[in-house]
Amino acid sequence: MTPFYDLIIRNGIVVLPWGLERADIGVNLGLIATLAPDGAAEAAEVIDARGLHVLPGLIDAHTHLRDAAQADVESIPSGTRAAVLGGLAAVFDMPNGNPSITTAGRLQAKKDYAATRAWCDLGLYVGAARGNIGDLAALELEDGVCAVKVFAGSSTGDLLIEDNETLEAVMRHGRRRIAYHSEDEYRLRARRHLFHEGMPYATHAEWRDVEAAFLGTRRLMALARKTGRPAHILHVSTAEELDYLHDYRDIATVEVLLNHLTQWAPDAYDRLGPYAVMNPPIRDKRHMEAAWAAVRDGMVDVVGSDHAPHSRAAKEKPWPLCAAGLTGVQTIVPLMLDHVSAGRLSLMRLADLMCAGPARVYGVRGKGRIARGYDADFTLVDMGARRRIEESWIASPCGWSPFAGVEVTGWPVATIIRGQSVMRDDEVLGDPVGRLLSFAG
Repeated sequence: MTPFYDLIIRNGIVVLPWGLERADIGVNLGLIATLAPDGAAEAAEVIDARGLHVLPGLIDAHTHLRDAAQADVESIPSGTRAAVLGGLAAVFDMPNGNPSITTAGRLQAKKDYAATRAWCDLGLYVGAARGNIGDLAALELEDGVCAVKVFAGSSTGDLLIEDNETLEAVMRHGRRRIAYHSEDEYRLRARRHLFHEGMPYATHAEWRDVEAAFLGTRRLMALARKTGRPAHILHVSTAEELDYLHDYRDIATVEVLLNHLTQWAPDAYDRLGPYAVMNPPIRDKRHMEAAWAAVRDGMVDVVGSDHAPHSRAAKEKPWPLCAAGLTGVQTIVPLMLDHVSAGRLSLMRLADLMCAGPARVYGVRGKGRIARGYDADFTLVDMGARRRIEESWIASPCGWSPFAGVEVTGWPVATIIRGQSVMRDDEVLGDPVGRLLSFAG
């Protein structure tokens, strides 16, 4: 009898855990059924991937998709649509919306909202706040929750936790790895009077300086060691932190942002003004070079976008009144592919940083690699394609990108989630198919 599959991907160069191989992939019931379907096998859908590389479905583990109240800037429907257009099969969404996700009720409301609206699979952070510490151990085990997020420096609403006593209390409630925004709030407050409205946008990196980040990370590592609670330090931006953290690999994992691998001061501020303002800030080339060295030597576990859209009006205010945060969920894959084309990393390392790494750090079930029995998530890319990033391509309602006009080599041409094609050649297909991800407790 002729074998029959729901989907066969033929003739692609497949990024496997053990190397690059020209292989075919057979998919049934949303799972990878075989990496060697019979040549005579048939399928409901056959994709000829000749000339393309087939990566495991890529993940952006750091996004702010806002909420329905800010749908004119971004929302789960528009943000996940942007994600699949950019070649992502899953994203993790931060908790600092309005309201912040700090209770079981708010978490459930967000799940209900996303249930039929997400174009890609979704993980949800819950926020640590002074009023929910006793609930964190239960909240982190809720369906779809990727991690507890702690803002140890400059947050909005009730999510700021800056003192050691409360940080330690958070660490002692639960067992999963906690994700941290690491800046020292006390240093930021103490130095705020040195700066005034209307100073150059590059002043952002002077105020939120290297020591603010490094001091925050040192404090968190001391507490993590004291409590034994695993830590994931988000958007590590300084050479000092990266050098320091190599002594904490038993307890800490590391995220670096695409921006800190791609943009540097003062160039970004000179070209982009407020559209270069983010937290932690874009720093000089010494720190960018240290980030690349950390990618090469295995210090970096995850690369994310920290997609944080704002309206143009909010961005274009004088410093420091301008909103901090940049768009990135739709552009991270093309830009990382361009780095591959430039020889800065391999496709296998890219798959590690944006698929296997997030799966390992957060404990994602069924994702992270192309192997039999795993979810049939794939990002198909054309490494020979040359494109210019245009704002007309951006799906986020805010409508802008700090990378507008940048030319890249390498482009995502298809996104497949559990065997369903959701994007082909810049076209979103069908209806939203996203589901909540499952995480090991």
